[in-house]
Formats: sequence, structure tokens, C-alpha cells
Amino acid sequence: MSKVITMIPVRMASTRLPNKPLLDINGKTLIQHVYEHVKAAVPGDIVIAAGDQSIIDEAQKFGARAILTDPKLPSGTDRISAALNQIDPEGTKYDIVVNFQGDGINVDPKVNLDLIEMIERTDCDIATCGMVFKDGKDVADPSMVKICMGLRDGETEGRCLYFTRAAAPFIRNPEKCNNQDYYHHIGIYVFKASSLKKMVSLPVGVLEEREALEQLRALENGMTIRAKLIENMKLIDEAPADINTPEEYAEACKWIR
Repeated sequence: MSKVITMIPVRMASTRLPNKPLLDINGKTLIQHVYEHVKAAVPGDIVIAAGDQSIIDEAQKFGARAILTDPKLPSGTDRISAALNQIDPEGTKYDIVVNFQGDGINVDPKVNLDLIEMIERTDCDIATCGMVFKDGKDVADPSMVKICMGLRDGETEGRCLYFTRAAAPFIRNPEKCNNQDYYHHIGIYVFKASSLKKMVSLPVGVLEEREALEQLRALENGMTIRAKLIENMKLIDEAPADINTPEEYAEACKWIR
């Protein structure tokens, strides 16, 4: 059985919602809610990869292990890798690393169980997930990232060939194409531990820089990413999946207890 660790990257810097990780949501901070959801659903160790001492102090209050990392690290992937290097400098304790975002208060951590299984079964470097676009207008929205993968009718999992902010893939002959779905990438990642170490050691990719999508660095360097289609990623349908704005914070307080 694989040795799994879930890393929760989180930092205080948020221009739209100051002090976001420590916001109170019906008696518990945002980061405590996230940690408890993960602990209830995903086996293995759980560590908060914190960019600030105030998050470390809060984690100690509810009994979580937290590791202080450089607040200037450019991404959550870099942050979890830095924390993991402190915990396991030899790289021998863990086989699989789950990256669970620290603001994903209403994201169902059980999604990661299928991604862990997919790595164990296929030996891919990175596992992620997506959903079928239900609104055609969203396909053209550059803020909604698309996964290009060749799924036949009835298939729900495949190798990711590309990720893009453009509307892709283009359908040249709609009348001859059975599967005309577009897949919305959901930014949940599970890594082989060795693949995480490799990815953060690589320079920023050409396509990564153009699209501002760090997963393209892995593809540019021959790493394999597989995605599973899911129907729903939320614990509570009415609440936002994560919190980035005052409006989303208000909605979270309304629904999440």
C-alpha cells in the first residue's frame, strides 16, 4: 500500500480577502475547516505548508502539524515541495503527495481517493480531475482552463495531452464527431513524490509562461498527467467551492457549519 501524505499549502497574502486563512466561519477558522475535512476523508499524514507564523500558531490550537515555508514561494506546488523537503529530506517516507488547497473549504477531499488509486494503477506522474462543461459560453472563458484528452463515449479517465485557456480542442467536422464534450480542469493535484520533486526542479516552461499554467511544465518535460472526470466536487451544493472574495466568504458563512 502506498504511503500517502496530504499537504495543505496556505499563506496570508490575499489582496481580495485579507487574513483569509484565519477568517472565522461559524466558530472555526477557514484553515481548521479545511484540515478537518481532509482528516475525515483521506488516509495518511496531513501537514499544513504555511507561509506565515500566524498560520502555524493557529494550526497548533487545533492540533494540526504545520511547517513554515518561505512566503515568497511562487506557487502552492513549490510550497508543498519545500515543506516536504523539511519533513522528508531523503525522500523515502512517502510515495504519493496530495496537494489540497488551503481555501478549498467546500471541496470534497474524497475526490483525491480516486486520484491516489489512479496513480497506483497507472504509475502516472500526476493525477488530476475535470468536469464536462455544461454551458457552452464557459468554454470561451480564459479563466476556465480546458483539458485536452481523447475520451471515447463512456470513458471517464484519460491521459492529458494539453491544458489551455483557449477553447480546445477545435471540432473540425461536428457531423462526424461522436464526442463533442469540452472538459473543465479542476485544479486538484496528486503527485508521485518523486514526480513532485522533479517538477519543482525544472525551469519554467515556454508554454507554461505563455498560458500561465504550471502543469504545462510537466507536459513539456515528458511527464504524464492523467485526469478523471467527476460529477461534483462540492460537499454542499449551495456553497462556493473555495473562498476568494468577500461575497464568497458571506456565502460560506451562510451554508457551512
